[in-house]
Amino acid sequence: MKSVNIHEAKTHLSRLLEEVVQGEEVTIAKAGRPIARLVPITTSRPIRKPGFLRGRIRISEDFDAPLPDDVQRGFEGSDQ
Repeated sequence: MKSVNIHEAKTHLSRLLEEVVQGEEVTIAKAGRPIARLVPITTSRPIRKPGFLRGRIRISEDFDAPLPDDVQRGFEGSDQ
């Protein structure tokens, strides 16, 4: 991890950002004390591709049919 002072960070921000894009982490310090860190943004969600499960998933014909009474009562919290 690289450490730079505020003046250097302001002067060389574009270069530091290029290093971050390459995977480097950069700590910005004020009077030798770390105050911020530049890190690459990671994608937390995978890129979705519509239709990639086509033919692998089957939805039952009665998918949206009403639940049986005993199951419905269980969801409603009544045991009667």
